[in-house]
Amino acid sequence: MNMNAVDKNTFAFGWSLAIVSILSSLLVVLKERSEPVMGLMKAATGHHWITHGLIVLLLFLLLGFVLGNVARPGLSRTGHNTLTSVIVVSVFFSGLIIAGFFLFS
Repeated sequence: MNMNAVDKNTFAFGWSLAIVSILSSLLVVLKERSEPVMGLMKAATGHHWITHGLIVLLLFLLLGFVLGNVARPGLSRTGHNTLTSVIVVSVFFSGLIIAGFFLFS
């Protein structure tokens, strides 16, 4: 048994965090570029950031549970360092997407 391996749920929700981080940054760009999307998000909950947060939270939970249920034992042998690196890189690129959008638009 690999003592460095993360369990199935840590694997699933770690990858969920990494994926949803990128999707969240793309949602920022989408709603800033599209007035209909921004209007729809404002109408849904009263403020676009509340809607954004709910979408991100629901996607995180849904993707985490789905990945947790479909992850094969071999996939979850990812080490802590590898999973941490994936998360850090995805958050870094998410920040670059948002910063780049606001700097160059």
